[in-house]
Amino acid sequence: MEKLVSVSEQVRQIGKGLQLTQSLYVSSLLVGPPATGKRTLVRSLFPDIPRVSGRDPEGLHNALNLENELIITEFDALRDPETLDFQNKRVIAIADREINPRVADEKFAFIYRMPPLKERPEDIRAFSDYFLKQAREIFSIEGEVELSASDLDLSRNLHSLRASVYREVLLRNLDAEEIERALYHLFMQKLEGNNAYRENLGILERPMLRAGLERYRSQLKLSEVLGINRNTLRKKLHEYRID
Repeated sequence: MEKLVSVSEQVRQIGKGLQLTQSLYVSSLLVGPPATGKRTLVRSLFPDIPRVSGRDPEGLHNALNLENELIITEFDALRDPETLDFQNKRVIAIADREINPRVADEKFAFIYRMPPLKERPEDIRAFSDYFLKQAREIFSIEGEVELSASDLDLSRNLHSLRASVYREVLLRNLDAEEIERALYHLFMQKLEGNNAYRENLGILERPMLRAGLERYRSQLKLSEVLGINRNTLRKKLHEYRID
């Protein structure tokens, strides 16, 4: 059975609704943005029900002839959903986009909508912890990694969240030699023109100044640590627009 990570009330209510129809031969539609956990929810609730993709219309029609229960993924990819016969079937369809309202009303007794991840704060925390655990295992990291909301990318729901968590874990655990190798490959691509040194210097200076200012909270202390005078530091902070 697939692990259900979601803990939000919105997802719990959708799951409860789908389970209540388990003994009924009716069809349900679960629609919501891509990568919000729709497929995982349905698979965790009904692991034994056959699944077929809407991108395989021939396979779908064959499955409807053979099965009394069926999960249809990518339902919004179907070109002719009105030709499907759900009579005396228990169908759960999953769609990443809204479908024709007439088809929805005609084919489905129940319609559930999965909210985007940004509207489910409990799930953001739950999935962040889940992906963080995965990343630590993959990269063999033993120490704790603290992530803030600004580190997380929710633009593509779970896809971008996972990528941002993995990226942050990896970046925070690179040693000096690995960072040097990464910069080497970057400069191999970027070094060109007549003023490359000046144009690329910020890649080295900007993160040093930002980190130093956040760490010491004092321009005077930072200038001492860096070994430059305070006026030079002010100019560089202004140049890189660092407050």
